[in-house]
Amino acid sequence: MYKVSALGNAPQVKGRRSHGIDGAAANVVVYDLLAANSPTMKLSAIASALNARLENGSADTEIIGINGIEHAGPGEITFVANSRYAAAARLTRAAAVIVAENFPAIPAATLRVEDPYLSFARALEIFHEPVQYAPGVHPTAVVHPSAKIGRDVHIGPYAVIDENVEIGDHGVLLAHVVIYRGVKIGDNFFAHAHTMVRENCHIGNNVLLQNGAIIGGDGFGFAKTREGRWHKIPQPAPVVIEDDVEVQANSCIDRASVGETRIRRGVKIDNLVQIGHGSQVGEDALICSQVGLAGSTEIGNRVILTGQVGVVGHCKVGEAAIVTPQSGVAQDIPAGALVSGAPAVDHKLWLKYSAILPRLPEIARAVRSRFPKE
Repeated sequence: MYKVSALGNAPQVKGRRSHGIDGAAANVVVYDLLAANSPTMKLSAIASALNARLENGSADTEIIGINGIEHAGPGEITFVANSRYAAAARLTRAAAVIVAENFPAIPAATLRVEDPYLSFARALEIFHEPVQYAPGVHPTAVVHPSAKIGRDVHIGPYAVIDENVEIGDHGVLLAHVVIYRGVKIGDNFFAHAHTMVRENCHIGNNVLLQNGAIIGGDGFGFAKTREGRWHKIPQPAPVVIEDDVEVQANSCIDRASVGETRIRRGVKIDNLVQIGHGSQVGEDALICSQVGLAGSTEIGNRVILTGQVGVVGHCKVGEAAIVTPQSGVAQDIPAGALVSGAPAVDHKLWLKYSAILPRLPEIARAVRSRFPKE
């Protein structure tokens, strides 16, 4: 068995393997960074794993863990990603600090890297290996005889896998996960408890579903009859989720009446997000908590929708655009734009609106006094 991580270039040696969900197998590198049952690592090993340049410290320093800049103590490493914390870095008791290449010199040992925040995340992976789940099917799970299950898959208590389902290698399906008929799932799938994938949906490799995520629930489609009642529009078209996607807790991605709802490679979806039927979300987009996309929305590659953003149906948000919290998108947003407000407008213009708002009563009084009613 091997321990797997995606930390950069380092020797490939025997260790323990995790069922990685952070990248395709071709991009995974094997490291002897943490001996079995060993509570510590040498600082030099961490530097090597992070492709960091060690300054002002002993390569043989033993590191026992990771902590925040203000709480880290001897034997722990921490990080600083913002120059505003330079003072805290000078006073930290940490054994070493992960910093950017241009960060000022400090008394503690420094690990200089290109991106401190990303390197800190990778350091956490070293010290906090994911929980391992042994391959096998729990006695209480229900797996249809026609289902095709890959190698080394863990199927937990009370999980249900319906007919004609296909699941790739190294999957983990925890308690009460339900996979409807006709679903196709790639390798390294990880579904936390109480997630659900509805009929005929397609899921790629290295997809992670957090607790309560619903993939392929019916789109919200109803036609009004002459009598004023709502007639349900069938929603048979599937959801397609490409590789390297994470959908966090209690988020819903709806199936469509025609076409498909597609979440492209590398998308990250936060808790309590609603993706409407027939929507398209581009590669590496970031969809934050409580965002709602109405039907047939198109989100470009690398778009960031921050918390509680709402997007009207059939709108397009251009590549690499950013929409700030609680904004309402009611028309197309160009690529690279930064927008705010409801309806969303250019962020600088919105700042002017916001500055004027507290003065509106005063301005109104001035206008009335200047132009009194006849």
